[in-house]
Amino acid sequence: MRKAKPKKHVILPDPVYGDVKVTKFVNNLMYDGKKSVAYSIFYNALTVVQNKLKDVEEAPLEIWKKALDNITPQVEVKSRRIGGATFQVPTEIRPERKEAISMKNMITFSRKRSGKNMADKLAAEIMDAYNQQGGAFKRKEDMHRMAEANKAFAHFRF
Repeated sequence: MRKAKPKKHVILPDPVYGDVKVTKFVNNLMYDGKKSVAYSIFYNALTVVQNKLKDVEEAPLEIWKKALDNITPQVEVKSRRIGGATFQVPTEIRPERKEAISMKNMITFSRKRSGKNMADKLAAEIMDAYNQQGGAFKRKEDMHRMAEANKAFAHFRF
């Protein structure tokens, strides 16, 4: 490579939990640079999760992390053109991309939900992902199913 790799942008941990993962999630959740609004939505969603799942002894942040792990895909398919034909080639995903995909899926499917406010919708999606159901979990299962179906083309990996 001719150019040097660009420096990674340092993301500061969030004010309540001191976790960088939370800040990344809030950055994805944010609209129009309104980070304080995004933080309040996230923290309200975690409070709702805590109130709804009282029987679970885990902290709401741990429930959220477990939910993210449940919807994190391991493989994805990429289109690769070989000799006029386009193949769906299954490839493993880099760790940073895995995290980004799972966060974006959770936010996208919570926005699509019907409900009063975003905090309630996000809380519902977190609880569904924690219980291995809901839209984001289904998306992960579909990605894995596609990769499994196209396993024959794995030798075209680049």
